[in-house]
Amino acid sequence: MANTLETLTDHLFTQLARLNDPQLDDAALHAEIARAGAMGHTAREIIAAGRLAVDAAKARADFLAGEPGPSVLGLGGGADASPPRPHMISGGR
Repeated sequence: MANTLETLTDHLFTQLARLNDPQLDDAALHAEIARAGAMGHTAREIIAAGRLAVDAAKARADFLAGEPGPSVLGLGGGADASPPRPHMISGGR
């Protein structure tokens, strides 16, 4: 299984089709509703993680372009930023 947004979308639409199956009895429908809830929650977490990765990449690109980055990212440039430690620059400890 590929881990792409296209695959996630395919899984969500497949789940939607299962929820719309008129042959489901009450017990099966309740099971599908529970499954859909779990899938929806997991999908939101995957999307949030992807959004965070994009936001971090944008913040890093802004920092490299000379824009000050948020101090919480440890990129420097914020009002309360401290100078980078030598091991952060050279990769050593």
